[in-house]
Amino acid sequence: MHVTEHLDRAERTLFSFEIIPPARGKSVGDIIRMVEQIAPVKPPFVDVTSHSAEAIYDEQPDGTLTRRVRKKRPGTLSICGIIQNRWGIDTVPHLLCTGFTKEETEDAVIELNYLGIHNVLAIRGDEPNYVKAYDKSRRRNLYAVDLVSQLADLRQGRYLEDLTGSEPVDFCVGVGGYPEKHIEAPNFKTDIKYLKAKVDAGAGYVVTQMCFDNADYFAYVDKCREAGITVPIIPGIKLIDGVRQLTTLPKHFHVSIPDELVDEITENEAHVAEIGRRWARRQVEGLMEGGAPCIHFYVMNDAGPAVKVVRDLV
Repeated sequence: MHVTEHLDRAERTLFSFEIIPPARGKSVGDIIRMVEQIAPVKPPFVDVTSHSAEAIYDEQPDGTLTRRVRKKRPGTLSICGIIQNRWGIDTVPHLLCTGFTKEETEDAVIELNYLGIHNVLAIRGDEPNYVKAYDKSRRRNLYAVDLVSQLADLRQGRYLEDLTGSEPVDFCVGVGGYPEKHIEAPNFKTDIKYLKAKVDAGAGYVVTQMCFDNADYFAYVDKCREAGITVPIIPGIKLIDGVRQLTTLPKHFHVSIPDELVDEITENEAHVAEIGRRWARRQVEGLMEGGAPCIHFYVMNDAGPAVKVVRDLV
């Protein structure tokens, strides 16, 4: 089922989760254990992130550097197939512009269709730490709006090359939004203009970057509605469970953490997980009261705390 269908049919606020594939060389068993945590609360869908390849530089005895290019976290498509077909939970694989050609994107969509997966999240992705050599005969999506446009073409049965007997691919496209503004956008007006372009190109819903202040989410929704964006906007939240996250989350995700939460954690470091869970519960309660259509938990490697918050509220 499409994410938008889940949202349309819901009689209350839904809860979804986002997980990351295990690191290269690790077992999928960790993912299986995490989904076993999530499945009892019946999420309508689970996102699985995707990662482009990165360069690893090894210093040789003579002082020279050798470069190895590898995908640090492979397996997005196969993990989605396992989750959807083993637990019956709709999955949303992330598709990236960065590091992938249009041809590779089309192949991925065809594979997903074979697996019965009918949702994707289209994002640009972070710039890799090396310059990938592209065959000149192959094309690239530079921005998320370009990727959404390609996916919209596939929904109409328009492939990169004429294929005899080809059929439209039935799937729903989500895109990312930024309640605190994308770091590269000069202002909110520009950022929301780019979001509207993605929606106009064919995106059916928006899921936001993690947000720790509900006021930022609701203000963002208001700005989007004023700009003519009418699709569902799903807030993303993250439970803080370690003191280091007070610095790593702003650094890597360009988000702000409210003073009240920072102060409480720094004054009670031994209880950071409890504080983070309590803060998230208050957020969830406020988002539900405010009519958020779904709440998206960024659980990364441990779904337990988020699942506990959901169990306490339903």
